[in-house]
Amino acid sequence: MQAASTFVNDRHDAETYDDRDGVSLGRIHITRTLHGDLEGTATAELLTAMTASGSAVYVAFDRVEGTLHGRRGSFVLHHRGVAQADGTFGNDGFVLADSATGELAGLRGTATIAVAADGTHQLTLDYELDPTP
Repeated sequence: MQAASTFVNDRHDAETYDDRDGVSLGRIHITRTLHGDLEGTATAELLTAMTASGSAVYVAFDRVEGTLHGRRGSFVLHHRGVAQADGTFGNDGFVLADSATGELAGLRGTATIAVAADGTHQLTLDYELDPTP
């Protein structure tokens, strides 16, 4: 199955913990609200590395709580992204095995996040879930 949702970052607290030799290392705490096939909230922690030329990478963990196609529960989503100085960006992610709770227990899947020119975030989750909780 596939779920598509948009989200906004309600909170975005960033801090740099190491900045030298043209590379800045940081961490970001984000809270999100999701709308669509996956409705709910998420709390995320990201570790980032950015170069002076604009290249960047991140690794993140989101604890997602809400309803996925009508089934309520939570799960942990791990994702990572790479941005090149020329503006190209790619990412991938997956549901952490055995992290899903409630009616989502047993959830497995992969995810991508796209950001539109207007800043809208789109999460696409390709997943498998037993038919009955």
